[in-house]
Amino acid sequence: MNQSNRYVQMYDTTLRDGSQGEGISFSVQDKLLIARRLDDLGVDFIEGGYPLSNPKDAQFFQDASQLNLQHAKLVAFGMTRRKAIAAKDDVGLNALRDAHTEYVTIVGKTWDLHATEVLGVSLQENLDMIFDSVRYLTQLGCKVIYDAEHFFDGSRANLAYGLKTIKAADDAGAVLVCLCDTNGGSLPEQVAELVRQAKDAVSCPVGIHTHNDSGLAVANSLAAVEAGAAQVQGTINGFGERCGNVDITTVIANLRLKMGYECLPPDALAKLTEVSRYVYEVANINLANNQPFVGMSAFAHKGGMHVHAVNKLASTYEHINPELVGNSRRILVSELSGMSNIAARMGKKFNIEHNRAALKQTLDELTALEAQGYQFEAAEASFELLLRRQIGRYRQFFDLASYNCRVERKADGPAVTTADVAITIAGTQVKSSATGDGPINALDAALRQALVPRFPAVAQLHLVDYKVRVVNARAESAAKVRVVVEFKSPEGVFGTVGVSENIIEASWQALVDALEYRLIHDAEDRELPNNALAAAPAP
Repeated sequence: MNQSNRYVQMYDTTLRDGSQGEGISFSVQDKLLIARRLDDLGVDFIEGGYPLSNPKDAQFFQDASQLNLQHAKLVAFGMTRRKAIAAKDDVGLNALRDAHTEYVTIVGKTWDLHATEVLGVSLQENLDMIFDSVRYLTQLGCKVIYDAEHFFDGSRANLAYGLKTIKAADDAGAVLVCLCDTNGGSLPEQVAELVRQAKDAVSCPVGIHTHNDSGLAVANSLAAVEAGAAQVQGTINGFGERCGNVDITTVIANLRLKMGYECLPPDALAKLTEVSRYVYEVANINLANNQPFVGMSAFAHKGGMHVHAVNKLASTYEHINPELVGNSRRILVSELSGMSNIAARMGKKFNIEHNRAALKQTLDELTALEAQGYQFEAAEASFELLLRRQIGRYRQFFDLASYNCRVERKADGPAVTTADVAITIAGTQVKSSATGDGPINALDAALRQALVPRFPAVAQLHLVDYKVRVVNARAESAAKVRVVVEFKSPEGVFGTVGVSENIIEASWQALVDALEYRLIHDAEDRELPNNALAAAPAP
């Protein structure tokens, strides 16, 4: 039952459990930067890592003392003592002691199968290992959070023993026992029932730590809170091993906006999207566009009927106001779009909201191009140029005379690519040549070399991402390809698209669109007398 206004602690383990995800590796500096952002978001605990596992984590705890965290408590993570070793002599426990954090988290075995088959200890010795470890650190002045690994699997196999393990930690002085769905295979009703039984078995609060192997990590965490869990452990964006941990951004938004619980400071919700994307950037991981609440597509509308309705009343196709979580509405354009999409996307900017002829002309051109393989959902800059051409507000800054790419590789050396470009600027032909890491890099370098002396704004354009998709695979090696490129400039991050049977030509199209988009906006921003809006001829 929803206990309105009850506060739920947020325990972030991005820096430890999240870093176990495939393709993720944080440097010490990365971890320090993320920790600052997590503290600014207002999470209650930041698990920094396992000091004994590697020099990087040990260094992090040394450097983290200078972070001056304002809200979060830094937590060192470790395991119960080894078998047949006294707690005071265990190097792992003493590494936690030497991390000098107010809170420490230790993980121990709940499942009898793991105790006997993995650790090779008796069931009683496993209980002793839990008790001794928690008691030792508590007596040193640490506040101990006990993570009950495999609690749900273990308790379904042997409930009495599962409850004994968390009771051992509670009796030894743990300030909270966190129940872990380590294999990620539990169902919400199973989680809720076992959380209630755990609460009855111990005197300290209980928390929840779920994995997403069944796609139920968020549902399981919310069910645990409803059953009385006082803390949720998770990671930003759901980073983690296998299918990941619970995405704490989704949990926070649901607890605050849908369930009436308190968590994090009042202004934290508006920071969720920013923090999510910051962690993606530091981790060098592409954004998950369909991520709930904070994803690029979370409030994106494509179908014409949907856009028409949203323009009248946003709640018709949006479950919350995107600004509550720091996100924004996006109107996509495609062959499924109606004129209302185009009006919503660009109407106000170009004063064509009610110009049905211009909207219809643009929609017809867009539909024709998508039939050839173009796609403009992630290429907003190319779409704006398409629209400008239809309504007479486009300006061309240069014309291509020719380009040529040569790739040479000798047996004893790397491949070297050279690009030659000839363009015409204001009636004068300009030629340039450059080498690069590949044809696209070389063409980009040669084109910029020709343009920058005349148009310095080009230097402010930077490539962020480059994607290639085959459009008509049945044509095999003669298939068309679609190249979508993301760029960053003073206008923000934007995408362009090119389509051709030749990957270099498709890339050239996307590159030229980005340069023209940058130059048009630069001209308009500076209000040049001959800017695109004033000088472009009617189509």
